[in-house]
Amino acid sequence: QVPLVESGGGLVQAGGSLRLSCVVSTRTFSNFAMGWFRQAPGKEREFVAAIDWKSSRLYYADSVKGRFTISRDNAKNTVYLQMNSLKPGDTANYYCAAGPFAARRGEEYDYWGQGTQVTVSS
Repeated sequence: QVPLVESGGGLVQAGGSLRLSCVVSTRTFSNFAMGWFRQAPGKEREFVAAIDWKSSRLYYADSVKGRFTISRDNAKNTVYLQMNSLKPGDTANYYCAAGPFAARRGEEYDYWGQGTQVTVSS
């Protein structure tokens, strides 16, 4: 089991910014691709962004492209999601996930965090 702990969520006004962090407790963090997903009440989980182990491949959902940026610091075992120009539609519980490949499908990931809530007010 690989523990993942997200932080950085909160309440922000539309147009504002937040930076989410996810710390992964493993000695082999650089072996993992990382992803961010979100789930709003009554909706299915959806892909947000993914990054491979050496930050050479980045993937984004169309709905966040140009507003969100995924990055990682392998020395700190941490992946980040910088969220700018937030909209009320971004309101959701945000989860980070670790797996062998940077993928858009949640099924490709082996380990998940507990999530951090992001609420964007209009």
